[in-house]
Amino acid sequence: MDLIIARDRRELAEARTKLGLTGGPGAPTLALVPTMGALHEGHLSLVRLAKKHADLVAVSIFVNPLQFGPGEDFDRYPRTFEADVAACRAEGVDLIFAPSADVMYPPDRQVGVSSGRMGTIVEGHFRPGHFDGVLTVVLKLFNLIRPDVAVFGQKDAQQLAMIRRMVADLDVPVRIVGAPIVREPDGLAMSSRNRYLSPEEREIALALSRALREGAARRTPSEIVAATRAVLDAAPLQVDYVVLADPATFEEVGEDHAGEAVLAVAARVGTTRLIDNVTVTLPPPGE
Repeated sequence: MDLIIARDRRELAEARTKLGLTGGPGAPTLALVPTMGALHEGHLSLVRLAKKHADLVAVSIFVNPLQFGPGEDFDRYPRTFEADVAACRAEGVDLIFAPSADVMYPPDRQVGVSSGRMGTIVEGHFRPGHFDGVLTVVLKLFNLIRPDVAVFGQKDAQQLAMIRRMVADLDVPVRIVGAPIVREPDGLAMSSRNRYLSPEEREIALALSRALREGAARRTPSEIVAATRAVLDAAPLQVDYVVLADPATFEEVGEDHAGEAVLAVAARVGTTRLIDNVTVTLPPPGE
């Protein structure tokens, strides 16, 4: 069956029927890859992973206004729908859901999802309300598309942690799968925002992945953070944060932390804000 494109609730319901997504015995399983479009190899790697976890794959394409704050790049966020459709078709995607803002949000909308404390720290500190918008749209997509599985990239590590928390706290019947970060050959994490960078800015942006490699080579939390920040401070960019965080809560870990932690950074290169992270494993103190 050819790729189906649905733009509203009626078309989505018709698509689910065509795909046999009845929910009954023997019905196919569905994996969802939520995106804001401008698809690149990182997104397509999520699609390939999704195909391993379900019979059918849906991709949502929606630039969500709720997760952009004042002065952010909502208006200039890249929109490349025709190219996105071609990429999805080439990857064997079964369904694209591409609603408008009017379809997703009624004009009298009042209720949304609160991201709690985790939504106010690290990335949430610099983007107030961002995670409320993310969780609200993700929950709506889950309710509309009704996937069995949803795949999210590790590049947005705090977002992934918060979606796992929402699913657990609200008893949402969707299994969350995290996917590894996909990088360019030179180490830059793939992002739709990379296209904003000039050649000179792109070279500067490599400091993020270089800083993470330097930090990950250290052994204690303070050494990891100091080494990471030293690389970023030496580059002509504006650092928002360097944090070593618990992967489940995104609270900053202490010197006695052992096991996995997420080393996360955010910085502005020119007018473009980039994030990146790496997972590190800390030995018990004294080892």
